[in-house]
Amino acid sequence: MPKFFLDGPIGEHVLLTGEDGRHAVKSLRMRPGEQVTLCDGHGTDYEGEILSVSGETAEIRVLGSRPCPAEPAVEATLFQSLPKLDKFDSVVQKAVELGVSRIVPVVSARCVSRPEEKALAKKTERWQRIAAEAAKQCGRGILPAVETAIPFSRAVRRAKEAGGAALLFYEGGGAPLPSLVGPETRRVSLFIGPEGGFAPEEVSLAQENGLQPATLGPRILRTETAPVAALAAIMLCTGNLGGNA
Repeated sequence: MPKFFLDGPIGEHVLLTGEDGRHAVKSLRMRPGEQVTLCDGHGTDYEGEILSVSGETAEIRVLGSRPCPAEPAVEATLFQSLPKLDKFDSVVQKAVELGVSRIVPVVSARCVSRPEEKALAKKTERWQRIAAEAAKQCGRGILPAVETAIPFSRAVRRAKEAGGAALLFYEGGGAPLPSLVGPETRRVSLFIGPEGGFAPEEVSLAQENGLQPATLGPRILRTETAPVAALAAIMLCTGNLGGNA
């Protein structure tokens, strides 16, 4: 069933206009009587029925609401060091599909990619569009935010202030993930390094601020593979993957 995210409160009747209206009427060729799902972006889904279509606008009657079943019970923030080329596009898409709550690009010591401010602003806009498309495709109840890139030291402070489990996935070794998160975990911050990994001084800074080095096993994963593996493992360990939530 097609899903549309809306800004503002959702009442008894809704007009789909703009890009959403064009997509419903022109691309999907939806007609009166067909069912759609609307979402407020805060975890609530609304079941709706198309009453009429006109031009690029669809009028929808709201039939009921329920908490979005696709949202995990754990709030996961991904602090991803900027990789080379367009690898971040894939990271955003897959992280949203796996249930991430927000994505924070990080400039760490060994990042090769260091775009200028204007270029980074354009990239961030693109990443947010990718996140929105992925959220719609996989039926999420929120639109995960892709934030502005920040330095590693500030990212560490944010994770410390957020509380919950704070994990640094480190190729130099760490504790097995099941020993760090479980069904009772409700908030996780996870750090993934760039192609060259984290610098020793970054690992020390992270540990001084309460981050726990964690391992995904003996194989060294690519920077675009590690967040996918880490998020899938976190969702499994917390009971949010495989129908156990």
